[in-house]
Amino acid sequence: MAGIAAERVHSAITTAWTAEEQRTYIERLNAREAIHVAVESEIVGLQTLEKGTFVSMMHVAQIGTFLTPAARGRGIGRQLFEHTKSFAIANHYAKIFIQVRASNIHAQGYYMSLGFTECGLLRRHVCIDGVFDDGLLMELPLQ
Repeated sequence: MAGIAAERVHSAITTAWTAEEQRTYIERLNAREAIHVAVESEIVGLQTLEKGTFVSMMHVAQIGTFLTPAARGRGIGRQLFEHTKSFAIANHYAKIFIQVRASNIHAQGYYMSLGFTECGLLRRHVCIDGVFDDGLLMELPLQ
């Protein structure tokens, strides 16, 4: 997934994680958190679901979606979300949040197509190469 970070466009993550950072992240997930992975001949996408960091309530989850350029626009993100959403419901989450860069209109369209709605804005939340971008918060109630 290093190529996604290297794009410096779609995500606030701009440097690829090392194998050790990935291992540590996975080991720290609890039973109510997950990573769903799309694999073709290699990993082409993943979606994380974690206890929300923007709010401290146990019934709110936060997701992150990462797709390689070749995987975008092919329904892979939608397939990942179906698994993530089912997992969230089975683990008694009432709502899912996502933070999207305000300049990332493609991600906003993707999440809106899944039923997410805008619920907040984080001003100047991301700075990449000296350029600030707002963070758009979107939510999807599950009940």
